[in-house]
Amino acid sequence: MPSTKRVLLVDDDEMLRVSLAEQLAADGAYDPVEAATYREGLQKGQEGLYEFMVLDLSLPDGDGRELCRAFRDEGVTCPIIMLTASDSDLDTIEGLKAGANDYITKPFRFAVLMARVDAHLRSHGASEEAIYQIGPYTFRPSAKVLVEGSKRVRLTEKETNILKFLQRAGATVSRDVLLHEVWGYNPAVSTHTLETHIYRLRQKIEKDPSRAQLLITESGGYRLNP
Repeated sequence: MPSTKRVLLVDDDEMLRVSLAEQLAADGAYDPVEAATYREGLQKGQEGLYEFMVLDLSLPDGDGRELCRAFRDEGVTCPIIMLTASDSDLDTIEGLKAGANDYITKPFRFAVLMARVDAHLRSHGASEEAIYQIGPYTFRPSAKVLVEGSKRVRLTEKETNILKFLQRAGATVSRDVLLHEVWGYNPAVSTHTLETHIYRLRQKIEKDPSRAQLLITESGGYRLNP
């Protein structure tokens, strides 16, 4: 089963915030984290990685654009959608300058919000800026590295691509599919090549490679345990 992905919702309108959280959690794909103020949003935003963030422009103790800028300054790369009661072009421009990916004017339909979010997630997932969480590690594909505190685990290009594809799949991937995705349709490359890379990856990332907790072997394939 694909793992739930955390989403940060920062809005002092409790009715709207709770409604968004309920709709996001409805199909089990997302795990919403709620905040009603700038300060609370900043604190919760610093507690881990998020799939995307939805920030209100006007918060009781600060400006949502400044919150967005603070997240970007701290290295947050996930899509950020700003909500506003104003359709002012200046507000939109200032929000985009602060690092927001998009602006949506209230009131709006949930389906419209998610269509925007999905478009930005597709673009973000294909970019080199994407950052993921794998167990205790922060995975930075563009740098080919896993980070855990002061520990840095260097990865080869193939190891990076294996983890990246498994992360995006969010489910068990067959050996043949993974082989073709990482190496292409090369008749000279066999599943033994893949198994060798999986073995080396486990030596790098597992506390006990003989009892894998992160890179799991399933019937017919592999999956990442979040």
